[in-house]
Amino acid sequence: MAEDPLKVYEKLDPEIREQVENARNFAFKDGALPSKIKILIAMALDASHGAVQGVRALANLAKMAGATKEEIAEALRVAIYVCGAGSAYTAAAGLKKLF
Repeated sequence: MAEDPLKVYEKLDPEIREQVENARNFAFKDGALPSKIKILIAMALDASHGAVQGVRALANLAKMAGATKEEIAEALRVAIYVCGAGSAYTAAAGLKKLF
């Protein structure tokens, strides 16, 4: 996995890093939706926002949480339907080294 994008905050502003980590842990913890589903949602959102590195990191995280390549693909179908073809190009760029 790539270097932590928030690493710069270890020295610059450790408090903001901690806040972001706490928000991530809160957002992705198991609840009414399992963590895997929440990660797939975040991946689809990153695809819709043009975040190639986010798609890559979250797809990898989803796989580690037990998501299949079919589940990853279907989550991305939703982003492509709702947000358009740009999501498909972002997702493809993010996934090409993963699959």
